[in-house]
Amino acid sequence: MKEIIDKFKPTQVMIFGFAFLILLGSLLLSLPIAGREGQSAGFLNALFTATSAVCVTGLTVVNTLTQWSLFGKVVIIILIQIGGLGFMTLTAILFMIVGKRIGLRQRLLIQESLNQSTISGLVRLTKRIFWGTLLVEGLGAFFLALSFVPMYGLKKGIAYGIFHSVSAFCNAGFDLIGESSLSPFVGHWGINLILMLLIIAGSIGFGVWFDVIKAGKEFFMQRQTNKGWFWRLQLHTKLALVITAVLLFSGGFLLFLLEMGNPQTLRELSWPEKALAAMFQSVTLRTAGFYTVDFSLMTQGSQFISVLLMIIGGSPGGTAGGIKTVTVGILILQMLATVRGKQEVEVFERHISDVTVKRALAVIIIALGVVTGVTLLLTITEQAEFMRIVFESVSAFATVGLSMGLSPKLSAAGKLIVCLTMFIGRLGPVTIAFALAAKGNKDSKVKKPEGKLMVG
Repeated sequence: MKEIIDKFKPTQVMIFGFAFLILLGSLLLSLPIAGREGQSAGFLNALFTATSAVCVTGLTVVNTLTQWSLFGKVVIIILIQIGGLGFMTLTAILFMIVGKRIGLRQRLLIQESLNQSTISGLVRLTKRIFWGTLLVEGLGAFFLALSFVPMYGLKKGIAYGIFHSVSAFCNAGFDLIGESSLSPFVGHWGINLILMLLIIAGSIGFGVWFDVIKAGKEFFMQRQTNKGWFWRLQLHTKLALVITAVLLFSGGFLLFLLEMGNPQTLRELSWPEKALAAMFQSVTLRTAGFYTVDFSLMTQGSQFISVLLMIIGGSPGGTAGGIKTVTVGILILQMLATVRGKQEVEVFERHISDVTVKRALAVIIIALGVVTGVTLLLTITEQAEFMRIVFESVSAFATVGLSMGLSPKLSAAGKLIVCLTMFIGRLGPVTIAFALAAKGNKDSKVKKPEGKLMVG
């Protein structure tokens, strides 16, 4: 077995690993014991749910609360946890528990899974991610339970706290509330704020966590220099924090302006509740999948903004999907450099390499190609409004999990198309491309004559 695995690229092993998890989850969820009434949901519905859970998306074709038994819900939350952390991260943890050595091959797989640039310190990083995740999810479950226990009782309230904490941190968007997600809690400050913090913590990226903590320690202990906290951060962390903050607050502000007069969404709420609801939708568009206001009832302007925020998604190295905040930031910086006539891309007194810019461009082009292709296919297989199809396509690719009511109405072909889209979105379009690409020759040192092209 080891000899067979060694023949595959790390990206290919990742694809096979996620595919195996989805297949295993599908088989378990298709069992009668997974159904609440002892009846199987059918393999296709089980496949869709398992794919959505492993890819931490949240799109559902059956109601999570009413369809699945306790066994089915446990399977779903386990799949979400594995999908959120990455199966290679959990495999490494199991190796450590049983005392098995993590070799170079495993380190390369972990490196690819965590989107790291080097294999140095990966084992230590994996441990910190594992314990950090347990700590954050545990705290989230505790504070959510404080709100859920008075509503549902001790046992059910604790279970709901754990389920929704894991789902929020992993940006999965599965909930056990009912048909309308978290709409009953649209004005509940405790539940909203805790879920928002969990979503942001998961979507910001594990590397950002530890860099923020490290910079904070150095700042308070005044080590090395007298620089402020922000200037001690790595470039990646600075970009991730700045772009995330800009997207969250600008998205919340625009949704607030566009929806505050809409009688079907925000108009009937108090002003503080309007602000809370608008901000929650902006946060959940990081690819979390919860909602307290039905997106199908929003104005077209809000829906369009939601599509843009969804496709950007969270930050690299976290549990969120999308083309990622830093990727978009790099392209914006390249555009600004071009407009200003600069040859190099610079930000925060650092230079961004051409290789990084080209990779960011490749991610965006492939992502737009996938979304365009999926949208075209769904217009053929589904009878629905174009905006609903676009919203579903982007939501599936960016592993957001929000829907304008199309998911339960998908045809068999549509379900399979969306499953494949979620799979591509979770692994990343570039990862898929690298896995499928044949080994080519290294770039020749002899350059071809330059061709002149007109642009713009």
